Amino acid sequence: MNTIELIRLALSRIGASRLRAALTMLGIIIGVGSVVALVSVGQGATSGVTAQLQGLGTNLLTVNPGATTTFGTRGAAGSATTLTQADSNAIATLPGVAAVAPQVATQALVIAGTHNTTTSIVGTTAAYAQVRDFQVWQGRFLNDLSVNGHVRVAVLGATTADDLSLDTGAIGSTIQIGGIPFEVIGILQPKGGSGITSQDDQILIPITTARDLFVGGTSVRSIGVSVARASQVQLVEATIETTLDQRHGVTPANADFTIASQAQLLSTVGSVTGLLTALLAGIASISLVVGGIGIMNIMLVSVRERTREIGVRKAIGARGRDILAQFLVEALTLSVIGGAVGTLIGIVASLVISHIAGWAFVVSPLVVLVALAFSLAVGIVFGVWPARQAA
Repeated sequence: MNTIELIRLALSRIGASRLRAALTMLGIIIGVGSVVALVSVGQGATSGVTAQLQGLGTNLLTVNPGATTTFGTRGAAGSATTLTQADSNAIATLPGVAAVAPQVATQALVIAGTHNTTTSIVGTTAAYAQVRDFQVWQGRFLNDLSVNGHVRVAVLGATTADDLSLDTGAIGSTIQIGGIPFEVIGILQPKGGSGITSQDDQILIPITTARDLFVGGTSVRSIGVSVARASQVQLVEATIETTLDQRHGVTPANADFTIASQAQLLSTVGSVTGLLTALLAGIASISLVVGGIGIMNIMLVSVRERTREIGVRKAIGARGRDILAQFLVEALTLSVIGGAVGTLIGIVASLVISHIAGWAFVVSPLVVLVALAFSLAVGIVFGVWPARQAA
C-alpha cells in the first residue's frame, strides 16, 4: 500500500469518527496555537520597543552625570552636577560627532486658555531635533537666535498639544509655563510611547531661558550626542570618555559621568525579550506533549477496537510493516491537521493581541515551520508505540 492510499485510509478513519478525532487533535491545536501566538506576540513587543528606542535618535550616545556622595552615602545615578555647557561645547568639536544637544529639565504647570497640564519642560538647543530625530508637524523648531537671545518661545510635543487642545491654530498663541508667558512656535510630530517614557509629552524651550527662569546654575542634566556614522559609535564613545576624563581630572575607575549608547539599550532589550519569549514558548510547548499523549492514548484504544480488522488484513497477506505504516500515518495525519489548525488559530490570536496592545504584528515563517515540524515530531513519537502494538 503506497503513501497516498495510507493517507486516504487515515482520512476516512478520521471522517468516520469526527468527534473522537477533534478531541484527539485538541491538545495539538492548543499547543501549536499557544506557541505561535506567544512567540509572535513576543516578537511584536520586541519590535515595538526597538522602534521606540530607535526613535530616541540616530546613532545616539547619551552622557549623564554620575552620582553624588555625601558623608559616605552614595546618591542616585545622575544626582551629580558634573556636566556643564562647556563639556557639551568640547564634545561638539570631536571628530565623528554630527550634533550635540545639552539639556536641562524641570516639571511645571502649563496653562493654555481653559486647559492645563503638568509636564516636563526641557531646556535645550537647536541641535536637539537632529540628535533626537524629531520632526516638526507645524511651525518651526528652536534656532540659535532664540537660544542666544534667551527668548520665551516653546515647541510642544504632540501629546502635550492634545492635552492643551492646541491644534492647527496654535502657532503664535501664548501659553503660561509656571505662570510665565511663552509663545508657541511649533508642534512636533508624534513618536509614540506612554507614561514617563513618552517623548511626546514635553515642552522644549531654549536652554538659556530655562536657566534664567526655572533651573539656574551652569550644569546640564544630560548631553545627547548624534554620531555621524553607525560604524563610528564605539570610537566616538571612547573619545568622549577620554575628553571628559581629562576635563574633569578623573580616571575611568572614578569617573563622574556615564555614557549610554543606543546599541547597548537595544542589545539589553533584545536579550530580555528573547529570554521571555523562549520561556513562554517553552511553557506553551508542554501542551504539545499533553496533546501527543492524547494521540497515543486514542491510537492504543483504536488498536484494541480494530483487532478484527488487523487480523483480516494479515489473513489476506498484509505484513507487519504494512500495519505499522497504516497506524503511524493515521497518527501523523491527526498531528499535522491539528498543527495546521493550531497555526491558523495562533496567527489570528497574535493579530488580535497585537491590535489591542498597539504592537507590530509579526509572524515569523520560521516559527510557523518549527511549530508544524514539532507537531509532526509529536505524531511520530507518540504514534510509534500504538503502531508497533498493532503490527
